[in-house]
Amino acid sequence: MAVNSARKAIAPVAGRKPADDGKPTRQSLKSAQTRSRLIEATIQCLVKVGYSGTTTPLVASEAGLSRGAMLHHFENSATLIRATIVELHERRLRAFRRSSENSQHDPSTMVSAYWRQVQKPAFIAFQELAMAARTNSELAQIMRPLQVEYRERFNAEAIALYPEWHSAPENFAQAMALSQTLMEGMAMSLLTGALDEAMVPSLLHMLEDKIRTMRPGAGTASAA
Repeated sequence: MAVNSARKAIAPVAGRKPADDGKPTRQSLKSAQTRSRLIEATIQCLVKVGYSGTTTPLVASEAGLSRGAMLHHFENSATLIRATIVELHERRLRAFRRSSENSQHDPSTMVSAYWRQVQKPAFIAFQELAMAARTNSELAQIMRPLQVEYRERFNAEAIALYPEWHSAPENFAQAMALSQTLMEGMAMSLLTGALDEAMVPSLLHMLEDKIRTMRPGAGTASAA
């Protein structure tokens, strides 16, 4: 019902030509801002109370909106959660691009950049969703195809952003997987108290050294 209403609202009035200049209208900008507020509120709720406690009334309250106003933009919790997962993926991709563009692709710089990323609330929110999807079939149906899409986009961008690894694609895939798995696991272990924070610097240095040995030409350079 909400979807049909939305379609009627955006249908052009008879006899009036739709705007064709491609510029966003004031209403569309306001709508985008409200959607952004709701997605950010969802992230904050996931961090504060977890997935099970993140309800639509709570999200609306966190965003400073009425539940009716929220339902105008997201017809149910599933559409809101889907939009939130998409936004979390976009943030990770943007951070990945920035770190690759603002560095000389040195492993220490890249490791530091990703480690900062997994310290942010967005990482915690995503982990909440990932863990909940293990036992929640409805959430899993939303998350799994988005995860596949994200992985494919990430891999494609990584290959394009790091041409120096093109001669060793298997090593590159392993280096990326090792980095993500180790640092995300370390971040979760810190949250649960399973990892002593004092060990973090040495573990990150070990990761940097391992990536250096996997880079194309590393064996030749060391032999020389």
